[in-house]
Amino acid sequence: MSAILNTSLNIGFVKLTDAAPYVIAKELGFFDKYALDVDLRPQNSWSTLRDKLEAGMLDAAQMLAPMPIASALGISGARQDIITPLVTSQNGNAITISIALVEEIKTALSLDSLPLPMPASILKQLIDIRKQNNKAKLRFASVFPFSCHYLQLLDYFAQGDIALNDVELLFIPPTSMTDSLASEDIDGFCVGGPYNASSVRKQIGATIVTSYDIWQDRAEKVLGITEEAYKQRPEVFHALCAAIIDACEWLKDVPNRFEAARILAQDKYLSTPIECIAPSLIGSCLTMYGVSPRHLTHYNRFSALNEKDELAINRPSAEQGTWLLNKIQHAWPHLCPTTSANIKIEDCFREDIFDQAVALRLATKA
Repeated sequence: MSAILNTSLNIGFVKLTDAAPYVIAKELGFFDKYALDVDLRPQNSWSTLRDKLEAGMLDAAQMLAPMPIASALGISGARQDIITPLVTSQNGNAITISIALVEEIKTALSLDSLPLPMPASILKQLIDIRKQNNKAKLRFASVFPFSCHYLQLLDYFAQGDIALNDVELLFIPPTSMTDSLASEDIDGFCVGGPYNASSVRKQIGATIVTSYDIWQDRAEKVLGITEEAYKQRPEVFHALCAAIIDACEWLKDVPNRFEAARILAQDKYLSTPIECIAPSLIGSCLTMYGVSPRHLTHYNRFSALNEKDELAINRPSAEQGTWLLNKIQHAWPHLCPTTSANIKIEDCFREDIFDQAVALRLATKA
């Protein structure tokens, strides 16, 4: 890499457990290894992060996997060429409902406890009872319209034949979820860590199902950059991807994840107690206060474990992109009929850039 090349990068992230690859790359020197000067900048919401990336205020960002596709389709504001050269995590989300709703379900359906993961059919029964009694609709929140969280909520409701007009759906930044549940502004949410565990620890929520129960090992977060920025400094972004891949590889070992939780707990990152961050990292899903956690090896997944192709998770394959595109088309049919035909997923999910980063890693190791 040329000594005169600008290697400074401002990277946006949202205060979530699966921001770990970015934080670890910063704290453990993986960015330094590739001569990158990285400033990690926390953002309050996904829309703010997207807008700053598109405006050039951020050079790169942790993004929800559907976001680059939505930008390319022009259904998330003006059409923008946002590309992803790297998948940084799979899974990690969960649906949590209020303790008040737990008790209402148990009473209405004469249940001693909730089966976990809780089938959507149980929620459907309660919704039907509430409709018969002219009660208000249940309110569920997710983090952003074009997010895996929202799409997973839709799929969960579909499993129980819950019509979307029988619930209220709204969008709240991840950092506001727990407070919104505590204040009874919402009855449940779909969000990533540490906010599900935090709600359980505070005894205000119960995690009834995880994203892994709905989808298995699908892209959750990606590295997002503008195509224009990439064309200006391709070598820098190859190095950025290589550093984050190194961090993802470091995160595949469970003992390392305890250290990651400690680092993430710092005020400059998640500013959250380690006991709310660590569980999902080590495959433990807190469900209800006083109830044994569920074990989910793939709760947070950053790199493959004991698999032949250790980088398969991180590769932004056309298959992963097409699968998400189909989900987006199904969720937003009125937005996609003409634009979807014009998108080439390989222009958005960039395996060619990923391969350049892998080659740089190999050359650096040599």
